[in-house]
Amino acid sequence: MLLLDRHGPKEDVWERAEYLCQAETKQVLAPLASIVGSDAITDDLKLGALLEPNRTVEEVAPFFDRLDMIVIHFPNAANGRGFSTARQLRQAGYKGTLRAFGPLIADQFPQALACGFDEVEIIGAAATRQPVEHWMEALNRISFLYQRDYGADDSIPDQRVARAANG
Repeated sequence: MLLLDRHGPKEDVWERAEYLCQAETKQVLAPLASIVGSDAITDDLKLGALLEPNRTVEEVAPFFDRLDMIVIHFPNAANGRGFSTARQLRQAGYKGTLRAFGPLIADQFPQALACGFDEVEIIGAAATRQPVEHWMEALNRISFLYQRDYGADDSIPDQRVARAANG
């Protein structure tokens, strides 16, 4: 497993549990289904939800104020639904940490950050095949994006509009 943000590798401090009542720490990642209606949620618990690609923003939105992290599962590198889900979560007002999880490839790292992800957890052979250097180099290969970066207005369409306005 390799966990990265835009600054490089980082340690994963979250415990994964199938059910909240099984957690042994106060920072727990659990499937959204086990969070809904759980009586194990306490004020001192930092809570993260694991979302499968078939989950919708509407299902998780009622928990925004309670979730410190949302982890969106990518079943494979070719399944891009997680990018759309991340963007929709940010547009719906989610302010916590967003993590992409799965066998992503380094070339997808800039796009993941542009869609609103804060970090990417790479698993299995993808983590072995592409070391940290590949992921960090990928950030410098793409300097402009068509999609607006979360929190910035420097996309190619924005630049074109600005140039047209300045004559």
